Amino acid sequence: MKTLGFHGLTAAVAATALAATFASFAPGLAQAQSHDHGHDATAPAKLSLDQGRKWATDAPLRKGMDRIRALVEPQLAAAHAGKLSPAQYAALASKVEVEVGGIVANCKLEPKADDVLHVLIAEIGAGTDAMNGKAGQQHPEQGLVQVAKAVNGYATHFDHPGFKPIRSAQ
Repeated sequence: MKTLGFHGLTAAVAATALAATFASFAPGLAQAQSHDHGHDATAPAKLSLDQGRKWATDAPLRKGMDRIRALVEPQLAAAHAGKLSPAQYAALASKVEVEVGGIVANCKLEPKADDVLHVLIAEIGAGTDAMNGKAGQQHPEQGLVQVAKAVNGYATHFDHPGFKPIRSAQ
């Protein structure tokens, strides 16, 4: 058995704490609708508009979605060309998951908007699962496309001035 010195122990404890913190977000990504802000949802959420208008957003949501878009969009061409390795997909998925974790942790939307957002977060989580090879028959490229489509769903359903859908999300 290897003995860790103080620095090794500190790093191991920090890594364990980081893993535990991330693990608290990761299961919620695939099942984000279970994320509870204390509102009572009687029916499963679905993508919808707010009486024909896009839902209001807040600064943490806009920043997080801008970052997710900036992570995903440049990688789609390489993914479609088969040029991303499993490690590159995993690294990209991890970065997207961190952004989703920040969005979820700082969520300040009204309950109905929050419910709609969680449908999109669940799609992003399913996509990152595929990018990590955790989605059965779904290939990492399909997961990246699923994340891009969720980003486009956000553009369609949420009021985010200047936010553009990803053109190559197919």
